[in-house]
Amino acid sequence: MIAYVFSFIDRQILALLIEPIKADLSLSDTQFGLLQGLAFSLFYATMGIPIASLADRYPRPLIIVAGVAFWSVATMACGFARSFGHLFVARLGVGAGEAALSPATYSLISDLFPREKLGRAVGVYSMGSFLGAGIAFLVGGSVIGMVASLQGMEVLGQPMASWQLVFVIVGLPGVVLAAIIALLVREPRSATGEVRGKDVPSTPAVFRFLWSRRAIFVPHMLGFSLMATSLYAVLGWSPAYLMRTFGMTAAECGLRLGVAALTAGAAGVFASGWFMDRLTIAGRRDAPFVTGIVGSVGAIASVAALPFTTSGNVATVLLGCALFFVSTPMAPSTAVMQVVPPPSMRSRVSGIFLFFNSFVGLAMGSAVVGLLNDKVFSGVGQSVATIVVLASILAIALLSAGRRPYAAAVAG
Repeated sequence: MIAYVFSFIDRQILALLIEPIKADLSLSDTQFGLLQGLAFSLFYATMGIPIASLADRYPRPLIIVAGVAFWSVATMACGFARSFGHLFVARLGVGAGEAALSPATYSLISDLFPREKLGRAVGVYSMGSFLGAGIAFLVGGSVIGMVASLQGMEVLGQPMASWQLVFVIVGLPGVVLAAIIALLVREPRSATGEVRGKDVPSTPAVFRFLWSRRAIFVPHMLGFSLMATSLYAVLGWSPAYLMRTFGMTAAECGLRLGVAALTAGAAGVFASGWFMDRLTIAGRRDAPFVTGIVGSVGAIASVAALPFTTSGNVATVLLGCALFFVSTPMAPSTAVMQVVPPPSMRSRVSGIFLFFNSFVGLAMGSAVVGLLNDKVFSGVGQSVATIVVLASILAIALLSAGRRPYAAAVAG
């Protein structure tokens, strides 16, 4: 969970630095949306499957350590960017490193917890995303203010703008964390004495398995990825919405969104895992899909008023409600991937899911909002609300289609 906290700090800090980065590098909203979405998700998606294949064969803590160290160094490299292209390449590295964490971790969790506790266990891990986003907003706003006086300070002989120093400061602790994980985390012993990596099916066999269960995994992967579109639209563009609509500073915006992410976002993740476990104990075999549907309905209700509110306080409350509901796909989407496939496939199934999740959710959720800002709407709130409502309606339809096939598979 601590590693997941660090991963979201490093990926989310960019959103709070939107105005100084745009000014220094002369970027449009569309380009900034590409930095938040496509640049991160391109390698996060494509590297996830081969890295997950390693996690099905080799010690998972080793895979996690390498990923944490790599994305932390890449975050610091963002601080040395001098153009859109430089920053895009550095963000590719952040995504590549973070691709190692979740597939290996999901597989570890499924080895440690029974099905009726899986939702809460995944929920605790997934809380790290909103703890990280909250810390990024809270600490990021403070760090921006602290380093403002250091404008022009040299690092490795290169003069740095304040936003560049922020990237170096937030990336450095991750290198220390990688060393701590290497010392403390060990591969769990199998109760059956099974050796990991023995008789592991090929990746084409994993795809054949998914196709044989397509009635489950097509609704699962597309439906929960559309929910991720709402998540990344809200996380990525809330700072710009508050700053542009209500004239807030980065520090004030960071304080409001940080508190919202730490409380409402983290609570939504854990509540979804708890709700799914309660449904499972009550005999609802379609619990993960029902949980996702409830979250999508709540997301629509939360963002619909964003374009119309004239109060910064009301907007903050609405964004907090939105963060609660858009966080709900994390636990149920993971549970499906750990219940249906055999253990030797779980990491790669997670990697394949993150591939779709990245391109449908992260890339589209951030980039399309930026495009709508530049080409269609005059306000960020209109763009965010449009994306969240449309994505949530499609997610409800898809998840509804997956309920019965999943229930049948669990019963069988």
